[in-house]
Amino acid sequence: MADRRSAQAPVERAALVGLAAGAGRLDAELSLTELAGLADAAGATVVLRMLQERAKPDPATFIGSGKVTALAAACDGTDVDVVIFDHELSPGQLKQLEQRLERKVIDRTQLILDIFARRARTREGKAQVELAQLKYMLPRLVGSSAALSRLGGGIGTRGPGETKLETDRRRIRTRISVIGRDIDQMRARRAQLRERRHKQSVPTVALVGYTNAGKTTLFNRLTQSDAVASDALFVTLDPLVRQVRLPDRRELLVSDTVGFIDRLPHTLVAAFRATLEEVVEADLALHVIDAASPDRERCIAAVRRVLDEVGAHDVPLVDVYNKVDLLDADERTRLQARDPAAVLISAQEGNGTAELLEIVSSRLALDTRRITIAFDAGLESDRQQIGRLYRVARVLSHVQTGDRVVIEADVPRRFIERLTQSGPDTGEVRESGD
Repeated sequence: MADRRSAQAPVERAALVGLAAGAGRLDAELSLTELAGLADAAGATVVLRMLQERAKPDPATFIGSGKVTALAAACDGTDVDVVIFDHELSPGQLKQLEQRLERKVIDRTQLILDIFARRARTREGKAQVELAQLKYMLPRLVGSSAALSRLGGGIGTRGPGETKLETDRRRIRTRISVIGRDIDQMRARRAQLRERRHKQSVPTVALVGYTNAGKTTLFNRLTQSDAVASDALFVTLDPLVRQVRLPDRRELLVSDTVGFIDRLPHTLVAAFRATLEEVVEADLALHVIDAASPDRERCIAAVRRVLDEVGAHDVPLVDVYNKVDLLDADERTRLQARDPAAVLISAQEGNGTAELLEIVSSRLALDTRRITIAFDAGLESDRQQIGRLYRVARVLSHVQTGDRVVIEADVPRRFIERLTQSGPDTGEVRESGD
């Protein structure tokens, strides 16, 4: 697909083009800076930036005919290979711009898809990216062989004219259907794993946030792992799940998920829905925020929109402001005063992570009941239940008389259901007084 280039391919020289509508120039400049980071992640070198101010996009060329002429001259002067627009272009705009600029033109969506194609490592990740690329490509097959080559080729690229176009469409639709079935099977397997974790009553915490907010660094800090973390966009695509032991000795699972971004392509949201279900099914989500980002509020809003889009709006959320080591004391005070419920940390330095774990423990304990339960230690099934109880509950007392074991503990409600439904081997379960 988009990343079929040789590893030895020369670095492409890129021009970035943005549109500032009305009074939104500052936002447009910040977005163009983010686009530069995306271009860098895709392996390009930015040599030219252009920001056009107009009330609304031109329907034919997006930036207007005169600006296209100026852009073409600037690209010639700086030896640009690829022009990247900070917006999604229509098929007609894409065709017009390629003809006028006489060089490769891509939009923000295709750039993100290209980065995802580069970074995907697992079979599931690669399948999800390919599905998103094919869905993006399908409406853009307007008979242009140049466009097909630009979009990667390899699928339905033989035969001239309309016959070729119909062949392209048919083969892409067939491939979409095949990949869709594969992803459904992977989705079912992932659901089975979640159900198994649910039966074991191990709570799950999902890390969510804008790309490059520091989720993987925090994941490594909490889980003592060594997942790849980098000061680059979209380093993590494939979800990671690791175990964490809380201060009260209970265990939980932490999952690191794909980073979000403003105007995340809908095709990607749809394709990664199986992966994002890890967030939907989580007991708690930690929204990791880059506290030092100049457009922090825009990033926060973008993450909230994606969470709503994937159906995770009901998952309890804790805002975690990361990289506070880059703020001065006054900025940290103002940030905490503005959002008292948030946690301020530096995942890189480790500051605040102990407090974060305490808050996670407290939030997960909101759905617990204090119970007293009796077991028969002579039974293997009861001994296994005792072990599970110690892993998922906060045990307050453990009294053993012969084979009879009586435990008082704060237990997650969903685990209590398993205790009461486990059959006649398990002893009486009763609520304790506070």
